[in-house]
Amino acid sequence: MKKVVIAIIIVVVLIAIYAFSTYNTLITLGVTADTQWKQVETQYQRRFDLIPNLVEIVKGVAKQEQTVFGDIAEARTRYSGATTADDRAKAASQVEGAIGRLLVIAENYPTLKSSDSFQTLMSQLEGAENRVSVERTRYNEYVRNYNLKVMRVPSSIIALIFGFDEKEYFNSEAGAEKAPKVDFE
Repeated sequence: MKKVVIAIIIVVVLIAIYAFSTYNTLITLGVTADTQWKQVETQYQRRFDLIPNLVEIVKGVAKQEQTVFGDIAEARTRYSGATTADDRAKAASQVEGAIGRLLVIAENYPTLKSSDSFQTLMSQLEGAENRVSVERTRYNEYVRNYNLKVMRVPSSIIALIFGFDEKEYFNSEAGAEKAPKVDFE
């Protein structure tokens, strides 16, 4: 009888140790994914800080392209007002579409393309776009690791007990794979 009680105590202690370990792992993975999303937002902010300067340079040369400037301003406003990661990602995708149209406009103005200020800003914007892409990829990797832990048995039981839900991946908006079209007619 004494051996059975000791065995039960050992099993309970092992289950408790596993539960605490899994709980701490889920917390760590969740915080890591959230922190990575903050990195994505930091890169978005860097890009958004470059955009007004780029827009002002383009405005000086391409005054008739006011629609694109309005789209960029509207998308930045939506991003600032977004409260969830998904809403921010959608707003960021709208900014990307507007930037694409802006770049097409810039291609049609040789004077603009030869401007040192424009070239410097374009280089910085390209760097910002690359960093955004890298950070989004990392975010999705961290979300994948977290979600796998939440979904796999037996850790899924601990996740269910303590209310750990799957996180959403960063997804591009529908149609983001298409190049923007600008019509000068």
